[in-house]
Amino acid sequence: MGGTDEPGVTEGGLGVLSAGARTLYLSAVRSGGRLVPAESGCDGTSQLRELVEIGLLVPDMDDPGVLVAVDPRQLTAGLSAAWQRKALELLSRSMALPSDFQQLSQAYSEVGADPREGGPVEHLVGKTEINQRLSALFEGSTKEILSAQPGGGARSFPTEAAIALDVGILRRGVSRRTIYQPSTRYSAPTRHYVTAMTAEGGQVRTLDEPFTRLMIIDRTVAVIPGSGDTERAAFIRDEAVIGYLLSLFEGCWERAIPFLGNGDVPPEVVTRLRRNIVRMMLQGVGHRVIARNLGLSERTLARHIAELREEYDAETLFQLGWKLSESFHRLPDGDGDLDD
Repeated sequence: MGGTDEPGVTEGGLGVLSAGARTLYLSAVRSGGRLVPAESGCDGTSQLRELVEIGLLVPDMDDPGVLVAVDPRQLTAGLSAAWQRKALELLSRSMALPSDFQQLSQAYSEVGADPREGGPVEHLVGKTEINQRLSALFEGSTKEILSAQPGGGARSFPTEAAIALDVGILRRGVSRRTIYQPSTRYSAPTRHYVTAMTAEGGQVRTLDEPFTRLMIIDRTVAVIPGSGDTERAAFIRDEAVIGYLLSLFEGCWERAIPFLGNGDVPPEVVTRLRRNIVRMMLQGVGHRVIARNLGLSERTLARHIAELREEYDAETLFQLGWKLSESFHRLPDGDGDLDD
């Protein structure tokens, strides 16, 4: 790319001076270190202002109409230290921002600052806008966050940045309870995430029955999918509806099995998972659909089927289906070893 007069950009990339300011400074140096703006035609230009603001050109004490070039080496240490202090100040302010705005966010959540929200239920469209609103609610939470997330978390599982944010919420004293499908126990990234959460006091369980995505923040806002579409979400503030959704969550929580994030899958989880595999196989559902419905990888599904064939001494899937149809009520517990 060619040069530019944009401040902070040089031909080599990001820099302190623009190319035009560099050229003007070098011209002043070659002219004996003195520059008369009114005579050189640069008076009032952005390049001249840039050099004066940074301190590379200063007024001559004997003749204010003349600018004198300053040795850059004299500026380097002072500017570097000043800018580092400024960077640390901005970093500290950015880290303090969530806690500083926490009371304001809570007040906004309770009374609603936007009259266009349409009452106790607000509908949002688009994952970006939905995730931004969820992040704001999470960062402003003060008591608890309840999540029922079939198929895994709302975020793509799970970046270290997401883990750091959620751990930060727990360290603020906010309670976290999350329900996943049993298939998440076979995902190494999910186990890593759950281990980090439980180490900070979060609680995670898995439930082997159909449930809908649901989040409840501080028991004042509930979030559900809009018409089953992940691109739409309804943010509910009606107390009666939130109370009803809360009772649904608590019922699911009582029936769910604790998940600590380690690689050991409880035998009852394996048994129920395989019972669902068998049920769908007997219904003639294809392997790819079975894996998608249960949130499993096709490799993990194939391993479960292979262990069922070994247990029932079946050489083919047809033989396995025939034997399973005769003894659907008898399924192996399995050892729950993980391979994903």
